[in-house]
Amino acid sequence: MSTPHKSTPHKSTPDRPTEAFRERVELLDFLLDVSRVTSETLDLDKILANVAGIVKGVVPYDLFAILLYSEKNQGLRIRYSIGHREEIVRSLVVPVGEGVVGAAAQTREPIVVDDVRTDPRYLPALDAVRSELAVPMIARGHLVGVIDLQSTQLSAYSDQDRRVMRLIGSRVAGSIENARLYRKVDRQNRTLRTLAQVSQEFSAILDLDELLGKIAATVRTLINYDAFSVLLVDADRQVLRHRFSVRYDQRVDLDNIPMGKGITGAAAVSRQAVRVVDTLQDPRYVAWHPEIRSELAVPLIVQDRVVGVLNLESERIGNFTEEHQRTLSLLAPQVASSVENARLHSELAQREQRMDQDLKAARKLQKVLLPREADIRGLEIAIRSRAARDISGDVYEFFEHGDEYAVIAFGDVSGKGPAAALYGALISGLLRILAPRRRSPAMLMQSLNEALLERRVDAVYATLMVLLWEPRAHRMTISNAGAEPLLISRDGKILTAKAEGVPIGLLEHQQYEETVYQAKAGDTLLLFSDGVEDQLNAKDEHFGRTRIQRLLTAHDGERPLAVVNHIFARLDEFRGETALTDDQTTVAMKVVG
Repeated sequence: MSTPHKSTPHKSTPDRPTEAFRERVELLDFLLDVSRVTSETLDLDKILANVAGIVKGVVPYDLFAILLYSEKNQGLRIRYSIGHREEIVRSLVVPVGEGVVGAAAQTREPIVVDDVRTDPRYLPALDAVRSELAVPMIARGHLVGVIDLQSTQLSAYSDQDRRVMRLIGSRVAGSIENARLYRKVDRQNRTLRTLAQVSQEFSAILDLDELLGKIAATVRTLINYDAFSVLLVDADRQVLRHRFSVRYDQRVDLDNIPMGKGITGAAAVSRQAVRVVDTLQDPRYVAWHPEIRSELAVPLIVQDRVVGVLNLESERIGNFTEEHQRTLSLLAPQVASSVENARLHSELAQREQRMDQDLKAARKLQKVLLPREADIRGLEIAIRSRAARDISGDVYEFFEHGDEYAVIAFGDVSGKGPAAALYGALISGLLRILAPRRRSPAMLMQSLNEALLERRVDAVYATLMVLLWEPRAHRMTISNAGAEPLLISRDGKILTAKAEGVPIGLLEHQQYEETVYQAKAGDTLLLFSDGVEDQLNAKDEHFGRTRIQRLLTAHDGERPLAVVNHIFARLDEFRGETALTDDQTTVAMKVVG
């Protein structure tokens, strides 16, 4: 710490350092030194310690204090002291206008008391104190604080001491105020950085309990509290339900609060933050814990809808400031969004679990409804099917009418998943009703189209092929509504039975054609859904009909089950890690004598 002067000027009273300022130039040097020492740092603690050292060099004291004005406390609190008892430093708040210090703050003029025992304004610090000098610090017209010197000697402070201390106070006030502003800005920047960081952290947490625990810990780094709660709105019961509460870092269970009741209820209804300086003076406070003396509640709002309340409590009066309220209000939207996302994720997980259970039941039911094998005179049949999703939208049915004929239906519903499967079940049900009454495949297709249009579902339709097999004549009559063509392998060559038509369930008043194919023993017939032909691989190439035809001719001498197994094995080899493009079903039929 530098001293104001290094020479030893003549002093009439050697123990009075202010006597050193006999020359104006020395006083100017001293004030420049004061300005330099107090402006070389923005660390408030260092500035206050420097001021104490400067004062000690020019004005004697036994007790020293720098009190700073606090808007929060509406008074002066000791920020730096020498000689004062710890309990006084910790708890003393001097209102402006009270005591010698408060009087100096109010009048904004230095006050010298030669004998404190005769001044009713004096607030006792030590019994031995006899004189006091209080000097206000003013910066830009605002009260910064007061420098207070006390001595055990009577009339310890002269008029010259008062003038020197006024000059010191005027020089250091700006530096102290700048340091306080820097602290405030730095604290705000740290708060904003924390908010930006937790914004990303919160959005990444989808487990609600984990999220709320993280929020409680984060808020604790920004605002000191004794109790923390997150209450969520239960719209059906019109209450705020305690979803997460901690008290002294321990989880606690609390009762629900009716909307509009208590501080939290008031925040939810008003949609505004509610800050209570003293809960005993607020009639809205519900005394869950009698020792709580201050509270801060901030509503959590998502898309103009209150979803809950963030609530802090403290056992200290006035613990929460306007700055705390602003900080929590800045944090609240991110908390609200993250809590709502986590809550929706939890609901979605529960729904998915229920849906998965429903789909498992649907798969079991579909296995019962869709045949896995068929026994039709004159044909050996093998079926293999798999769904792109949980259940398939492919349709295949076999209806045998004695030895005379059998009806085979094979189709594919537009789309995938449960909706396609339900529409396919509807087609299967209608086929069971209509097939016994319609021997003609074209008439059956027309009747089925009309029945589906009576139960129209927007943007849903089906491709279908209906085959009428007459085993005695080895004859197959075919009607097609947009399905993949029937492939026939005979003696290593591919034959096609051409039949065309509009998919069913799409357009009214449709007429369908019929094509007759005369079968021969040993022929292999293949029906396949477009999911087989359209399957993609990692290069976005289609499996294609050519590969299907090659596989059919290469294995047509084998039994139908081997044929469908070869097709699916080649399909899996082709697609590799690529997911199924669509539902895949094949039906292979061998004409027997």
